[in-house]
Amino acid sequence: MTETYAKTRLLMIDDDLKLCRLVKDYLEPMGYEVESAHTGPQGLEKIPNGNYQAVILDVMLPGMDGFEVLRNIRRISTVPVLMLTALGDESDRIVGLEIGADDYLPKTFSTRELLARLRAVTRRSTMTAQQLQAANNDEEIVVNDLRLNVAARKAMLNEQPLILTSLEFDLLCSLARAADRVLSREQLLDEVNGRDYEVFDRSIDVHISLLRRKLGDDPKSPKFIKTVRSVGYVLMRKDE
Repeated sequence: MTETYAKTRLLMIDDDLKLCRLVKDYLEPMGYEVESAHTGPQGLEKIPNGNYQAVILDVMLPGMDGFEVLRNIRRISTVPVLMLTALGDESDRIVGLEIGADDYLPKTFSTRELLARLRAVTRRSTMTAQQLQAANNDEEIVVNDLRLNVAARKAMLNEQPLILTSLEFDLLCSLARAADRVLSREQLLDEVNGRDYEVFDRSIDVHISLLRRKLGDDPKSPKFIKTVRSVGYVLMRKDE
């Protein structure tokens, strides 16, 4: 009897038809089902009922650019979004992360790197049935006015919901579980990405900055996340 496996559904929003075909041809043998949209509005029409596990989104779209598309996606969905930026421009990457992108990739990407990053963002946003069974569904982490429901992947601050990306939530969980203990950037990278996926320290710094903004935290006088120079970060249980 032949076993069948559900494919990972992916939406690519890009006006480059040749690139869309290249990505589709490469990813489909890897277990992905790839759909394409070539304008922002077309992509947004597909999101609500598409049941996608990830979206690849080009920044340089005609008409409605990728940043505006991402803003609209985040109003209706928490689907992981991997943004494509021209030449890996840092300003594009930071803007995308601030709006709610989960990761970024320059348009000069290799197909192997694309696959690695897709696997990473989907791994962060989903748990397997075995993991859900093993997890304590009632697990909550409480640090001062911060409350994290791990199974539901929900964060509350002063009983108000925090809107976090999957990576931000995982970072916050890692820091909260180790409250009052410093975690190095390397430890945080390992915990949120896994050892099989290479990222850089700079990405952790960007996400910590975004977390602080959402927590209303001042890095010069932090109530939550404190920087320990040349070491890493610590989530404090009490104001210092």
